[in-house]
Amino acid sequence: MALPRHQLFLFLVAMFVSFADSTVPEDPLRLFHQASPKDKNFIMQSTQHVLKLKSFGKLGLVSSSLKMVNVNDYGAHGDGKTDDTLAFKKAWKVACSSAGAVFVVPQKSYVLKPITFSGPCKSNIAVQISGTLEASDNPSDYSGDRTHWIMFHSVQKLSVNGGGTIDGNGNIWWQNSCKRNHKLPCKKAPTALTFYRCNYLTVEDLTIKNGQQMHVSFEESKNVIASGLTVTAPEDSPNTDGIHITNTQNIQILNTVIGTGDDCISIESGSTNVQATKITCGPGHGISIGSLGSGKSKDFVSGVTINGAKFSGTTNGVRIKTWQGGSGSASNIKFQNIEMDKVMNPIIIDQNYCDQATPCKKQKSAVEIRNVLYENIKGTSASDVGVQFECSEKFPCKGIVLQNVELEREDGEGAKASCNSVQLSYRGDVNPQCP
Repeated sequence: MALPRHQLFLFLVAMFVSFADSTVPEDPLRLFHQASPKDKNFIMQSTQHVLKLKSFGKLGLVSSSLKMVNVNDYGAHGDGKTDDTLAFKKAWKVACSSAGAVFVVPQKSYVLKPITFSGPCKSNIAVQISGTLEASDNPSDYSGDRTHWIMFHSVQKLSVNGGGTIDGNGNIWWQNSCKRNHKLPCKKAPTALTFYRCNYLTVEDLTIKNGQQMHVSFEESKNVIASGLTVTAPEDSPNTDGIHITNTQNIQILNTVIGTGDDCISIESGSTNVQATKITCGPGHGISIGSLGSGKSKDFVSGVTINGAKFSGTTNGVRIKTWQGGSGSASNIKFQNIEMDKVMNPIIIDQNYCDQATPCKKQKSAVEIRNVLYENIKGTSASDVGVQFECSEKFPCKGIVLQNVELEREDGEGAKASCNSVQLSYRGDVNPQCP
């Protein structure tokens, strides 16, 4: 079976980006300004390899010997009823041990219990999901691991695409959430799709919906491109972050639409050089850096750029949230070219974040926040306060810059700014400004 040209092209991109340099400078923002050719980031290098691939194709050097591993050939029914987990495990074992393979999920509906696709593999893997993967809705099936449904673990040079759907079937989990029923104990629920320690990773052209809790999580990975994703869940679904990033370096999220019951994108400790471009967010809680510093932890996030985003009817727009009592820093952050439409808190920094039933006690330490740029941000606020900086008295927010910011209330009246313990400056036209 010959691999269609566009799928073969995506697979070979994943193969050739393995030559990219994974070094992360101490200051990730230098990647865009001062890097030597050796230190160019993953995105620049992969672009060069795409050009090389086109040349190889013209020379007739593209191999047609890739092994096609179709889950149906290993016993998968795809009838939307039968448990196909074992068939997927068998097919993955063959693909992972092959010298270059495409793991094929045809246009059928496959029911899966929790499953981990483990590496390292013998060669590069392209996963083509054209059908629908549907999660088992029996909580007892997750007794071995309550926090994951589909996970790719330590698979390098991996490409996942195909236009299909990953359905977490999350309603049974939402019904039993303490956020829905305060009488119930708070328990963890599975993340629909997790990439753990996967370097040189491409994920594109997929729909991920109704996650049991988080939808997509990138953890301890390097050199990641995620593009053309659609992530959806009901507005009242609890803790259903769209894309979660933790301890991951050199990741770019492109042309993605997210509407869930929690953060559209959440960026947590250990993440550097994170870029999100052309993001549509709503409903949800906006794009959040944090929370950081919970449980008195020492957390670091740096080199984040959100460039080109639209927020519609979200609880927050661009937010940085940290717990009292933590330490570390959130630094070198840019929020640029953003449109707000009826957003409750368009711009917010909260160093006194508290997400628990009882009030949080006042602490002496805090995660420091510095060097944050808000540039070309316009639109409407659903509340009177369009800009809110609630910073620590002992560790004020430093180097906060607002440039060409214009926010007004839905009724056309001017919005307000609320500012505590923040060192900031203005460039261009800025409204509202701190009293």
